[in-house]
Amino acid sequence: MPDKMESPEITRSFRPVYRLRKTDEYSSVFAFRKAVRGRFFVLHYRPAGIATARLGVVVAKKLVRRAVQRNFIKRIAREAFRHLREKLPPYDMVLRLNAKIETASRAELRAELQQLFQRLPR
Repeated sequence: MPDKMESPEITRSFRPVYRLRKTDEYSSVFAFRKAVRGRFFVLHYRPAGIATARLGVVVAKKLVRRAVQRNFIKRIAREAFRHLREKLPPYDMVLRLNAKIETASRAELRAELQQLFQRLPR
């Protein structure tokens, strides 16, 4: 029987070690001034001090007024990161919504997120 730590559910979870949490962590990523841009999102990144990728998500009220929609966008972003994390370089990343998404479908958002993560320099 395999160890619990080896199961896909455990390794693909969005554990606290994979999250940016503090203001200074976000600030250091923004200060590094490297980013990959898409139609709806901007993915800011900098080399991480640890051996794995970490993610923070910023969705401004200015672009999405309703909390339900902001949480939906964050959920989609975390899900995309969770599935690709093992293949990503060890960067601290902040995903920021850059445009209104009123006309975008869920599939379009997922596709753009996947493309942004894949465009990160290795």
